[in-house]
Amino acid sequence: MESKELTERTNNLWADLKKKIRDLKVEKKNSLEAAQFSLAETDTAIRSLKSWVITHQFDCWESEVHFFKELKPPFIAKFIYFSRVISLLSSLPHSGTKLKKGIYESELEYLRYFSLENRDFMSYYRRNATYMDRKYFLRFQYDLDVKLAVDIHSYDERFSTSHDHLIAQIIAHDDYEIFLSTQIARLKEKSFEETLPKREVQWTAPKVALTELVFALHHTHCFNGGTTSLSETVKWFEEAFSIDLGNYHNTIAEIKNRKSSPTRFLQLLTENLTTYLEKEEGI
Repeated sequence: MESKELTERTNNLWADLKKKIRDLKVEKKNSLEAAQFSLAETDTAIRSLKSWVITHQFDCWESEVHFFKELKPPFIAKFIYFSRVISLLSSLPHSGTKLKKGIYESELEYLRYFSLENRDFMSYYRRNATYMDRKYFLRFQYDLDVKLAVDIHSYDERFSTSHDHLIAQIIAHDDYEIFLSTQIARLKEKSFEETLPKREVQWTAPKVALTELVFALHHTHCFNGGTTSLSETVKWFEEAFSIDLGNYHNTIAEIKNRKSSPTRFLQLLTENLTTYLEKEEGI
């Protein structure tokens, strides 16, 4: 495989992975589940990428630098990011806004510490500098005069250089910081909402009108695809509006026996909505 083909295949693999992650974010019911499935997809993609690279001989050093500086790190970054999200969400307490906020802030503090420890390389990377690329992003070599990861000898040197993993960490931490900041903002919003006085919505029209509406909605199969029983529907409305509809079967019988306009309330709704729409058209 030529280096150009490797680049094309890597770009296609990355595009496919991003699509799968987007789809999982929509499909899965919560962030933890989405992260778990996304991590599995990322792992599969990285394994494919590794199988292509470990025996590949790059056409030139520029192609090799491009791969390990630009193409590989986003994959590893996703793996790091989802691993951290899973670790965090799976250990969070179910309640306690203050406690959760403290945990998120501790994670942010770790990210700040990482930035301080690696500020020189982060500056090099974010400035798009290139003068050290041959030392940082070529395989089977590293310079002992530059700062190296303490576990560098644990890496597979066929698939790693001295600094590509550090770029992956930077990318992952950028995403993780956004995630943490979003979680903290949601906690603040939730805390603010909890301090607001709650105002109940009360049904102030006659009970017979609500009974008429409930029966109409129920027999139109508006709830749970029509699988909800009439008694369940009535109970929900009673709890929602703190009202007792009493013997609603007798009420609907009285509605049925009306001499004129049995569906009086529904007709009133139609008339009022029609009047409103006609006024809106005239604006």
